[in-house]
Amino acid sequence: MEYQTITYKEIKENPEVTALMERGNDMLGALGYTEHSKKHACKVAKGAGDILSSLGYDKRICELARIAGYMHDIGNCVNRTDHAHSGALLAFQILRGLGMPPEEVACVVSAIGQHDEKTGTAVDPVSAALILADKSDVRRNRVCNRVKATFDKHDRVNYAAVTAELTVLTEKKTVQLDIELDEEICSILDYFEIFLQRMLMCKRAAEVLGLKFRMHANGHKMC
Repeated sequence: MEYQTITYKEIKENPEVTALMERGNDMLGALGYTEHSKKHACKVAKGAGDILSSLGYDKRICELARIAGYMHDIGNCVNRTDHAHSGALLAFQILRGLGMPPEEVACVVSAIGQHDEKTGTAVDPVSAALILADKSDVRRNRVCNRVKATFDKHDRVNYAAVTAELTVLTEKKTVQLDIELDEEICSILDYFEIFLQRMLMCKRAAEVLGLKFRMHANGHKMC
């Protein structure tokens, strides 16, 4: 079999991937979850690729991180529960059908399958970069619920996030998440109560990349 070099651009333009992503986002919206649209997918894809690029990883590895980052939430079209696993299986079928080499398929699929904090952890550079990019995407415009009085705890935390920026400080061998929270909506303690497991996942992901994970909230060093 003649294998193909599949690019991030091709995946972004693939109608099958688009249909799965849009259906998943619509379904989560109906259930009251935060936004998981193309905007989130593109942000995670860019972030994952940029993290590895800044650390000097091979261009193809960076491209696989972008592909995994873009496809990581397609499993939501099946069900939010175990979406990482169903998403990995869907990605396997799509990428194999496109002719991606088996070792690259395996790399992307394992990264997608490991990205949820309930069941996964970073196991290699691609999965680590995906986790860091995904878990740092906390922002107000991800909240689909427009009625503040009915916000759940996740809505409140995301809505309170005025800015969130992830930076790789190569000289310090550190990846740093800087978040500005509106504490009239959500306190820093509330943030950690909800996202502690995610931050621990980021710490593990940073370690896989040979980095320390640091977080600053409203200028205060939290970890």
